[in-house]
Amino acid sequence: MAKCEFCGKGVSFGIKVSHSHRRSNRTWKPNIRRVKAVVDGTPKRVYACTRCLRSGKVTRAV
Repeated sequence: MAKCEFCGKGVSFGIKVSHSHRRSNRTWKPNIRRVKAVVDGTPKRVYACTRCLRSGKVTRAV
């Protein structure tokens, strides 16, 4: 679910490193919003990241 339907941005994984250099796994989640957008001429509820919303890749339905 946590994936942008326009650019494909999803969850990325990495390692959290503490001050004492103990390492543990962590995730970075994208800022995903469920919005009503125009897809193929019809309004539809889709998941889009805020970067795509801001840049104009997504046309919002009124």
